[in-house]
Amino acid sequence: MRFFDLFNIRLHYFLHICKPYFYSMQIYPIETGNFKLDGGAMFGVVPKAIWQRTNPADSNNLIDMGLRCMLIKDGNQLILIDNGTGDKQSDKFFGYYFPFGDATLDSSLAKYGFHRDDITDVFLTHLHFDHCGGSIQWNKNKTGYEPAFKNAKYWSNKNHWKWATEPNPREKASFLKENINPIENSGQLNYIAIPENKYLQKSALGFDILFADGHTEKQMIPHIKYQDKILVFMADLLPTVGHIPLPYVMSYDARPLVTMDEKAKFLKEAADKNYYLFLEHDANNEVCTVKHTEKGVRLDQTFKFNEIFK
Repeated sequence: MRFFDLFNIRLHYFLHICKPYFYSMQIYPIETGNFKLDGGAMFGVVPKAIWQRTNPADSNNLIDMGLRCMLIKDGNQLILIDNGTGDKQSDKFFGYYFPFGDATLDSSLAKYGFHRDDITDVFLTHLHFDHCGGSIQWNKNKTGYEPAFKNAKYWSNKNHWKWATEPNPREKASFLKENINPIENSGQLNYIAIPENKYLQKSALGFDILFADGHTEKQMIPHIKYQDKILVFMADLLPTVGHIPLPYVMSYDARPLVTMDEKAKFLKEAADKNYYLFLEHDANNEVCTVKHTEKGVRLDQTFKFNEIFK
């Protein structure tokens, strides 16, 4: 073996072992539990005979859904993207959504050596209860509410905040006042700037944001450069791998035709540029990639987060 080849092998091994030390940013998947939703509502006009191939339903037509959030450690910042449903709602409320699993926000943070008081920023993709319910908790006496992350800035955007606090009848049941108003009352609310003519907007938190209007007004989709890859937090633009085909759109979307256009544009770019898609609601798949096929963009591969990002 030539010296040059031996040197390359040893250099490759060294870089592999020491990779975590070359990246100041670290990202962790944060599991906050699971819940169930009606499969028909999750797939709109698509027949059950088709969607149940990827998302099998139980005897009540309910499918498993994840509540997977993301924690970004970048220098002195500890950024939490979304935070699940929280636990302050009534048993009657949770009875509609059948929560299951042992994971909690606190146990997932502790797994990586963190506490909710360490969080510096809470980034909310949008204000539906399953994305922001963990933002607010009961106070000690259960006489009122308080921020669950007392040292954090909370991030939304002005258009979506107005949309959520003056809700339309279609989305009103998903925008809960007890999840939203206490954020503003705390003085911890901050707004992300909305771009005028840009596809992606660089945020104050260091990552790019795609603004999408199909599911709800100005949902924010983070694009994060991490370990030489682009990792995209999909929120409700792509809930599960079963939603990749364009007509597979949720009945929950405020503007389903807009969702189809936004998804088509995004998935083409994701396939062209080999984005890694972080799935918030897929109970079984953490990350996926997509590819071009004769039938359009389709699923390529699925991964556990730690299989791709060491």
